[in-house]
Amino acid sequence: MVHKPYDMVSQFVSPDKVRLLGDLGFDFPEGTHAIGRLDSHSEGLLLLTTDKRITRLLFQGREPHRRSYLVQVRRVVSPEKLEQLRQGVPIRVGVDEYYTARPVAVAFAEQPAHLPDLWPHYREVPHSWLLITLTEGKFHQVRKMVAAIGHPCKRLIRVSIEDMALGDLSPGAVRELDQQTFFRKLKLDAEEEGMP
Repeated sequence: MVHKPYDMVSQFVSPDKVRLLGDLGFDFPEGTHAIGRLDSHSEGLLLLTTDKRITRLLFQGREPHRRSYLVQVRRVVSPEKLEQLRQGVPIRVGVDEYYTARPVAVAFAEQPAHLPDLWPHYREVPHSWLLITLTEGKFHQVRKMVAAIGHPCKRLIRVSIEDMALGDLSPGAVRELDQQTFFRKLKLDAEEEGMP
C-alpha cells in the first residue's frame, strides 16, 4: 500500500514529464503495478501488486468493493445538498449520456489533521469536508458528484478500500503487507481464482 501524493501519476512509466511511483525511492519488485489508479490531482491509498489476478478479484469479483474518499469542496455544503448526494445525482458518462450516481454513504467530515495543507491560504475560504463511500467507479465519479450539487472538488483523498485503511501513512510512504492480510482486509476470495 502506498500513500500516493498529490501531483504524481499512478504508474511507473510515462511518455510525459510527470512524477512517477518509481520516484518514491522504494525498491519495488519487478512487475509491480497499481491496482486501479488515482489521477495525478488525487491523493491517498493506492494498492500495488505483482499479481495480475488480484486486479480481477478486486474489480470483477462477485461483490463490489467499498472505497471511501475524504473530499474538500468549495463553499459550505448545506444538509439539503448532502441529502441530494445521498439520493443520487446525475453525472455525465458520455457525450449525451448521464448516469445517476448513488453513494453507499455520505457524511460531513473533519479536515484530516495529520495530512499537510496543500494550500494553507484555503483554510480561510469557505469550504466543507465530506466522507463519501462508493462501490461504483465511473470516471472521476466523486468529482462529478460534488460538482453536480454545486460544490466543485478542491481536494480528493482516498482513505480506504474495504478494510484497508490509509490511516496515518504519510504522503509518499509505502507499507508492505503479507498476502493473507492483503486478502483479508480487501475481503477477497483467493479460492475464486484458485490461488493458494
